[in-house]
Amino acid sequence: MKIDQKLLKNLFNDDSGQDLIEYALVAALLALSALAAMSPLANKIANEFNTVGNSL
Repeated sequence: MKIDQKLLKNLFNDDSGQDLIEYALVAALLALSALAAMSPLANKIANEFNTVGNSL
């Protein structure tokens, strides 16, 4: 019975995967913000190429 309590206490206090989750959340946030910033920029670039193509 004492081993089970010790095992549960160790599992409850284990935070070894916490850093990985934090890095994954930061990477996901950066990816979403980059995607949101690039979408309007892609439209502007496409419009410029269309303007140049039409003038030729």
